[in-house]
Amino acid sequence: MNKSAVPEPNITFSPKHYFCRKAGQPHTLDGRLDKPFWDQAEWSGDFVDIEGDLKPRPSKRTRFKMLWDDANLYFGAELEEDEIWATVTDRDAVIFYDNDFEIFIDPDGDTHNYYEFEMNALNTIWDLLLMKPYRDGGPVVNGWDIRGIRTAVHIVGALNDPSANNRFWSVEVVMPWAALKECAHEGRPPRAGEFWRINFSRVQWQVEVKDGVYVKKPNPATGKPYPEDNWVWSPMGIVNMHYPELWGYVLFTGDDGAPAHFEIPEDEKTKWSLRKVYYRQRNFYAGNGYFSRDIDHMTSSDDAAGITIETDATGKTFLASAPASDGQSRIYIREDGKVWRE
Repeated sequence: MNKSAVPEPNITFSPKHYFCRKAGQPHTLDGRLDKPFWDQAEWSGDFVDIEGDLKPRPSKRTRFKMLWDDANLYFGAELEEDEIWATVTDRDAVIFYDNDFEIFIDPDGDTHNYYEFEMNALNTIWDLLLMKPYRDGGPVVNGWDIRGIRTAVHIVGALNDPSANNRFWSVEVVMPWAALKECAHEGRPPRAGEFWRINFSRVQWQVEVKDGVYVKKPNPATGKPYPEDNWVWSPMGIVNMHYPELWGYVLFTGDDGAPAHFEIPEDEKTKWSLRKVYYRQRNFYAGNGYFSRDIDHMTSSDDAAGITIETDATGKTFLASAPASDGQSRIYIREDGKVWRE
């Protein structure tokens, strides 16, 4: 187990949600979103800073659309941009050294065994599987690929040309269920009415033009590039995308369309109460070398919202649980952050 402290996000638990409709048109991959295939998909809300309301709103608009059918999950995104550039050309290289677009998918919502995908304006991609978040010790499977993935980029302007009239770049990503179902509940694609935990990120670097090309803008105080901005769909309250418990809810709808509204299920709220115990137990361990057996040290009066949490610790491990909404099962969390029901 990773014995480091785990910062607790500065955010109220209220992940965003998106209704992912069934595709009703044939799909042609070209990176464009102005075609009949995407007409039935709603735009997401505009991306915000990764820390949410703690930071100003992004200066450039980012938004996405999603659709699904029996074979694939479809993503489309539009990134407003007057400086369109990219340099990374090797698959599975570190794409976020460029400006990029990223997708994170936790199919069963246990915060383990999730997917990360990144792409730049050159249509170079990086896909990987994380067995656990970095805070919990990994490992990362960089050699894992989303088999059958297809991607495309459309640029309104010109790539790596500061003299161009750049407006935006858009992307399309097609991920087969045959690959995504590997870490999903019961090893299958979602059914209408179910949700997956998904989030999106845009990495944005400050650049300037030297000798006719874009270069990262250096901070005069350090001589190094300014830190990148991280703009996301569902805010995290911390500069770290690898808190899957804070990703958004993507609800897959059937042929009858999307429901009128979405309410976060009570069991998801219970998971969040248990997650707070996890944060505080991990931080207690980092300072003391053992987990606390006293649940009162791990919660405050407004954390559990009427939920009765039980905990058991052996010094090197801990287990916390609370009743599920069905009145029969319980929801559990342990020291490496995995959450489950039984």
